[in-house]
Amino acid sequence: MKALKTFFTLISVMAIFLLAACGGNNEKTTEKKNQQEETSYTVKHAMGSTTIKGSPKRIVVLTNEGTEALLAMGVTPVGAVQSWTGNPWYDHIADKMKNVKVVGTESEVNVEAIAALKPDLIIGNKLRQEKIYDQLKAIAPTVFSETLRGDWKENFKLYAKALNKEEKGNEVLSAFDAHVKDLKEKLGDKVNQKVSVVRFMAGTTRIYYTDSFSGIIFDQLGFKRPKEQAALFTADNKLGNLAIEVGKEAIPKMDGDILFYFTYAPNGDPAALKTVKEWTNDPLWKNLKAVKSGHAHEVNDATWNTAGGVLAANIMLDDLEKIMLKK
Repeated sequence: MKALKTFFTLISVMAIFLLAACGGNNEKTTEKKNQQEETSYTVKHAMGSTTIKGSPKRIVVLTNEGTEALLAMGVTPVGAVQSWTGNPWYDHIADKMKNVKVVGTESEVNVEAIAALKPDLIIGNKLRQEKIYDQLKAIAPTVFSETLRGDWKENFKLYAKALNKEEKGNEVLSAFDAHVKDLKEKLGDKVNQKVSVVRFMAGTTRIYYTDSFSGIIFDQLGFKRPKEQAALFTADNKLGNLAIEVGKEAIPKMDGDILFYFTYAPNGDPAALKTVKEWTNDPLWKNLKAVKSGHAHEVNDATWNTAGGVLAANIMLDDLEKIMLKK
């Protein structure tokens, strides 16, 4: 009888341990499930809302400025659209993009190449890729910025949310703003000058204005614009306050205290190089106050306009410091 009592006691103890173990496993399972749910987040963007699970690791980015945003936050994409100039990347990012696969261009994305990379996040742009959004979101969660204008910071903040790296994104933006503040203090009264920005392309010339990449930065620094240019940017200008296409008769309106010009010549495009040569040798150009005083400066199209991202923005600030302070 004593032996039987001992046996039932042992059975009872084992049952308690089994129940405790099951309860512990259930708690761990619930905890793990809750953790997984906590790492899922939803991002509102130009095409609606997208839910992203976990922290994305394999990212494909479909804009040049988006590529710079990722790199600035310490993320190397598995795939990206090639740079507008370079083979295939801009010189200022080439060393960071050695193992990144090309997935077409901003205007002509290769959907099959993206699918082959098995991404867990795709970052694109409505202006460029709206027509293929449904194809992209069938591959992976996809987040689109609205447009591509001068204020790259708005897109940058969206990309930081999509990557679940808002804290790192804020650090990058704060560092840029500090860079601007530092340069503004160094320039002092020099920012009260009127600045003019001109771009040459194959058979086309533009005056760039306040809603451009360089324009936003000049505005943040406090530079002014020539009054003669303001009259050009009327409501019916097809490019808004980004830029306006002009003929040689408008060269006098390009004048300012300082003039910066750059040329978009992918792969050394002879037509673009011909344009800049013709215009800068024109008597009207040579008669500009900025040219005659030695204050017309040729700068890099990629970092002053085309790349459009935070890395290029910091390089532009460095260029300005060297030019304006003659370093």
